[in-house]
Amino acid sequence: MNHHGAFKGKRVIVTGAAGIYGGWIAAAFAAEGAHLCLTDMRRDKLDAVAAKLGLDPATTLLEGCDLTDAVAIAAFAGRIAAQWGAPDVLVNNAGVYPRTGVLIDLDDAEFDRIMSVNVRAPFIMVKHISRLMVADHVQGAIVNIGSGAARQMPTGSVTYCMSKTAMERLSKGQALELAPYKIRVNVVEPGFAPGSDFSYLPPEYVERMTARIPLGRNSGPDDTAQMVLYLCSPNAAYVTGAVVSVDGGNSIGTFQPTPTNS
Repeated sequence: MNHHGAFKGKRVIVTGAAGIYGGWIAAAFAAEGAHLCLTDMRRDKLDAVAAKLGLDPATTLLEGCDLTDAVAIAAFAGRIAAQWGAPDVLVNNAGVYPRTGVLIDLDDAEFDRIMSVNVRAPFIMVKHISRLMVADHVQGAIVNIGSGAARQMPTGSVTYCMSKTAMERLSKGQALELAPYKIRVNVVEPGFAPGSDFSYLPPEYVERMTARIPLGRNSGPDDTAQMVLYLCSPNAAYVTGAVVSVDGGNSIGTFQPTPTNS
């Protein structure tokens, strides 16, 4: 999809950029000629991401940032202010998806960690980054990466589902309150893409999950990334507070593959 140079020279922040989706989203913006700030708690992995994408070191910022640390996020925003003034786009992609087991056995600290990365971090990040946009009169775009888990509640990952529901409500609130500044906030719910460093999924689980997707495949590199580009582009100038599923129909309901007559 060509966005007709909408992102050429635009300054784009992607959190969790060392992850699968983060890398795909960064690649999509890079292909459009955007200047990228890639951030991840795994700072050592960002050099490889930048090299793989062929990013120009002169226009690329690589930042380690622990999103559970409010002071670190504020310091990160300060460095963005010093380098860029303000970004044009912020993609809050970082998140944790642990299958934690049942709630009565869940460690309190693990509950706090999930809520901290998935809800508190986008709250703090948007607070600081939107202030930069307002101060610089940038009519920016923010995309928070959600999950169909916001509406489906399997046993064993209740805290994750809850965190994503909360994050989507937060995003709508941010959209409402930032609208007077013409800063748009939307949510993209990606489909199933196995392979995160933080969440090992056994092959039989992956197979079972894929079989449930109506369009019959896992999420690929362009699916979520192209929706993020659209929502950040002038084509979506009238879209804010939206939640868009890009999941092959996975969140519609329960899909059973039709047996084929052999």
